[in-house]
Amino acid sequence: MPAITVDDLTVLPRIKGPGLGDQPRPVRSVTAAPRGYEGEGFPVRRAFAGVDLRDLDPFIMMDQMGEVEYAPGEAKGTPWHPHRGFETVTYMIDGVFDHQDSHGGGGTITNGDTQWMTAGSGLLHIEAPPEWLVQSGGLFHGIQLWVNLPRASKLTDPRYQDIRAGEVRLLTSADAGALVRVIAGSVAGHDGPGATHTPMSLVHVSLEPGARIDLPWEVEFNALAYVLGGRGTVGIEGRPLESGQTAVFGPGDFLTLAADGAQESRSPQLDVVVLGGRPIREPIAWAGPFVMNTKSEVLGAYEDFQKGRFGHIPAG
Repeated sequence: MPAITVDDLTVLPRIKGPGLGDQPRPVRSVTAAPRGYEGEGFPVRRAFAGVDLRDLDPFIMMDQMGEVEYAPGEAKGTPWHPHRGFETVTYMIDGVFDHQDSHGGGGTITNGDTQWMTAGSGLLHIEAPPEWLVQSGGLFHGIQLWVNLPRASKLTDPRYQDIRAGEVRLLTSADAGALVRVIAGSVAGHDGPGATHTPMSLVHVSLEPGARIDLPWEVEFNALAYVLGGRGTVGIEGRPLESGQTAVFGPGDFLTLAADGAQESRSPQLDVVVLGGRPIREPIAWAGPFVMNTKSEVLGAYEDFQKGRFGHIPAG
């Protein structure tokens, strides 16, 4: 997993261990992500399947896209589709993805880049591998996270944030055994580059075999950890966690991740996405690409989409 890495972790700022009186977050549940297909048929794992929406708030869903090695002609994306009422966060770990929307936004993201799209009031959107990648084939791996918007921001103007790999805040654990990439939010006083409507943090942690980290976490936020690859444990209770599983944590000041001493050659590290945010605690009416507060608002979104109020697909 290339994302962004550092040859010598000892040069990075270190995250101090828990302070006196800091409470560990207990592990409330562990679930396994089922496999499925999205868009034109690219494989995904539904990271939050089986997790109660009350434990996810302010998040809606997250897909692990791939990891898959495409042969020439196999790479797939999504057709044009609408969004309203939330944000999509696409973090590309391996490969290349092109984005375009009906408001003229978009771009290309590759290893370690993130595209943060606030759909807000509504737009049409397409995601696809570039034509050269379709022709040549190659590795494809990333995540897409849906972040809810509070009622007051549901109809905000659409916008993009392109967060390049080199902008991500890099930290390490107290013993320099883990690389912590802060994409959004703050860890131990170190801020990531992503600007969010809903207070939240998004972090990608890579732990060397046998390494452990006590990751400080905002007490007002919920906390979830999804394993992209490798094996290890979560919580001070040492609950086993492996690729494709999600841990939900209870309240506390920090959460614990530890990598098994032996890892498979295909996943030489324990790679985990850790995320959490301040719960919005508002009603959710969710239907397909629309995440609103009431059923009537969802029906209004469908009507606006059908009447072309989300914009039009650009020529060519």
